[in-house]
Amino acid sequence: MRILLVEDDELIGTTLRADLERAGFAVDWARDGVEGEYLGREEPCDAVVLDLGLPGRSGLEVLRHWRAEDNRVPVLILTARDGWQEKVDGFKAGADDYLGKPFHVQELVARLIALIRRASGGNVGSLEAAGLKLDEDTQTVRLGDGRELQLTGTEFRLLRYFMLHPGKVLSKSRLTEHVYDNDSDKDSNVIEVYVRRLRQKLGEDLIQTRRGQGYVFGGEAS
Repeated sequence: MRILLVEDDELIGTTLRADLERAGFAVDWARDGVEGEYLGREEPCDAVVLDLGLPGRSGLEVLRHWRAEDNRVPVLILTARDGWQEKVDGFKAGADDYLGKPFHVQELVARLIALIRRASGGNVGSLEAAGLKLDEDTQTVRLGDGRELQLTGTEFRLLRYFMLHPGKVLSKSRLTEHVYDNDSDKDSNVIEVYVRRLRQKLGEDLIQTRRGQGYVFGGEAS
């Protein structure tokens, strides 16, 4: 899953980006409101972590512009711990959740995962699909026979995206957009390599190829 982080504090941004990447997210980082608004409009992110006190354009203004354009990307705003008015203003502007500073990264990750699952129509609990259960904390997958397999970072991100969209035709370009951040080399042929690796680990029939369209995970395309 791909996250847009809009944060002007260099230390917070550097630390948070690294923490989110360790948690299995691809992360684009904007350091001001103007760049953040542009990336949120042009790049296919799955959720946004949005600071409110941004140079160039405030976080609330950025959020209002997105919602006015009917951009429904899930947005979690960062506020001061006692900034109740910021929370109210953020919800009125269209925020989906908030987190007060300082915060624990584990809570941020849990809230982001919940937002993304709700947006995709899935359950907020453990991610389960096609007989598999994904463990977000250990980045492992449990098979129907009880075996637990370790995944590489890219395998984890790709499988998580598949499991969020079971039975859907997913093109290679869509997968690359949501598995890699803006700074990565988005060669769609790499997706073929990782799909092959997942098939070797999980079974050849779990991810089906639709010639000229992409892939379908866990069942017939809808």
